[in-house]
Formats: sequence, C-alpha cells, structure tokens
Amino acid sequence: MMPNDKLPQKMSWAYLVNLIFYLIPQFTVKFALWQYLAMTVALVLFLLCYFWAYRCHRSEMHWPILGILLVATMITPINPGSISMFSFAGFFIGYANRLRRYLLSLAGLVSLLIVLNFVFTLHWPYFLHFGIPVVMAVSFLGWTEQTHVLQRLAKQQSEDEIKQLAAMVERERIARDLHDILGHTLSSIILKADLAEKLLSHKQTNEAQQQLTELSQVARDALSQVRQSVSGYKHQGLTTEVSKLLSRLRDAGFQAELTGDLPELSRRQETAVILALTELVTNVIRHSRGDYCQLQCSQQADQLTISLTDNGHCSAVHEGNGITGLRERLAALGGSLNFSLTGGVCACIKLPHSDESTA
Repeated sequence: MMPNDKLPQKMSWAYLVNLIFYLIPQFTVKFALWQYLAMTVALVLFLLCYFWAYRCHRSEMHWPILGILLVATMITPINPGSISMFSFAGFFIGYANRLRRYLLSLAGLVSLLIVLNFVFTLHWPYFLHFGIPVVMAVSFLGWTEQTHVLQRLAKQQSEDEIKQLAAMVERERIARDLHDILGHTLSSIILKADLAEKLLSHKQTNEAQQQLTELSQVARDALSQVRQSVSGYKHQGLTTEVSKLLSRLRDAGFQAELTGDLPELSRRQETAVILALTELVTNVIRHSRGDYCQLQCSQQADQLTISLTDNGHCSAVHEGNGITGLRERLAALGGSLNFSLTGGVCACIKLPHSDESTA
C-alpha cells in the first residue's frame, strides 16, 4: 500500500449524476410500495459503500466494491437501472487492481451481468447491450485514474528521496566542516593557552596578554566559521588562509616556509584546499616531532599540486576520520590526497586544473 493513494473526494458528489439511469425508472414505471422501499434502501446502501470506497486505500477497496456488487445484484430484478451501480463498481475495480487482477475482475463483472440477464426476467431489453459497454468504459477510466495516481505518488516519492539524500549529504558536509574547523581552532586555542601559561610563569605578562588576546580572536573566528558552515563554509581566500596557517606553525615552534606561487582555484577547489591544509597543519602541530615545515605549490598544464612536508620522525601514517573526510571532499572535485614518508611526512594534494578557476 502506498501512502495517499485514496481517490480524490473533490468530485465524488458530481459523479453521482450517473445514477440518473437508476432513478429514471422510479418516475416512469409504476412499482409496488415495497419495491419503492427496496429501491430506496438499495440506494442508501449503495451511497454508503460508494463513499466508503473513497475513504479507502486501494488495497482495502475490495470491501466496498463487494458491497456495491451485492446491492446492485439484489436490486437488479426490480430495477435494471442498477447498471449505474455496476458501472461505479467497474470504476473502483479499475482503480484498485493491478492489470492482471483488473482484467480478471472485469471479466467476472461482465459475466455477472450476463448471468443476471438470463436468470431474471428484466424489464429492460437493453440491459446487456447498453450495460456492458458502459461498465467496461467506466472501468477503463478507473484504470486510467489509477495510473495517474501511481505516477504522481512515484514522482512524489522520488522527490522525497532526493530531499532526504540532499539533507544527508548536507549533514555529512557540515560534520566534515565542523571537524576540520574545530580541530584547527581547538589546537590553536590549546597552543596559545599553553604559551600564555608559560609566559605567565616567567612573569612575562605583556607577552602573555598578547597570546590571550589572540586566543580570544581565534575563539571568535571559530564561532563565526561554525555559523557559516551551516550555509556553506566561507573564508578570506587562499592567500590569507595560508598566511594564517604558516603563522600557526611558527607559533608552534616550526620554521615554516612557502615555496612556489599559490594557484588560482575555483571557489569549490579553494574551499577544499583550505580545509585540507587546515587539517594537515593541525596534524603536523599535534603529531610531528620536527621543527621545519614546507608548503610547496606547483602547477602543470592539467594538474595542480600542493604538498605539505615536515621533518619530523614518523614510521607510519595513521589516517582518521578527518583524513577520510578530506579524501571524500577532494575526490568529489576529481582530486586526491596521498602521503609519503621522507624522514618526516609529505602530504600531497592533487587537483585537476580547471578553466573556470578564479582567484
């Protein structure tokens, strides 16, 4: 059962105009009182089943259909205008069933009409000639309505799935961005707090005050970046961010050097490179036991290469969630991230050159 596969009820009352064939005989033919009462009761029971069908899902519609068929069958010997009721049953059969079951049910309905015509003495010679084409045509309308509804539901389901996937991708992006931003920021805060503590222990209050001021600014920047990550990570450009990262390395006691010219990148590439370098610099500060770090940039016709190398002593690179996130971010742009051991660690970012790159 699919959600919201009920028939639209907006026009349900208007369709009852087709009962005209059931009502006309009651004004043109003289019946006994009990027959009038029977036709009235049959009409009420039919209406109950009719609106019951509109409230049902497709998988539950067989019950009101059976009710309509039972009422129509019982009243047919009195009023052959019951063909109107059979046509409504045909519509619901077309709407409620898949093709094979629909065809079998429609064949069963036509067979029922033929049996009624030969078993009872009906006061309308055109019961079959008129009734079978009408029932089949109205039933086909029900099948057509089912097709339209299922197509609409499939489209709605597809749109909902796309929205869910987009929300999932956005949550993953925010998680990666927060990991990269907060990892970098918290490392800076710890570094400056430790430095301020050491300066205070040596009674170098002015220098300690400077570190605390910078720590406060780092915290404010982090708060701003966390807010920005909800709508997309924003930054001050590759040149400015690289300058900040080199300054962090120097604050941590590294001799930091930039060689080569920073490349011109598209906005997406620039964001990915800044977040990658932020994570890599944070790892150098946390784990490297060296005192020198070099950021090198080179550009070929179809490829950009940015590498970060330190002189620490490392025997293996252990990749965590942060590195995994970087790989995914770069892979989405056709890029890659690789590590090599050269005494220290060399992290190499490669990106395809884009003609749409902008400074």
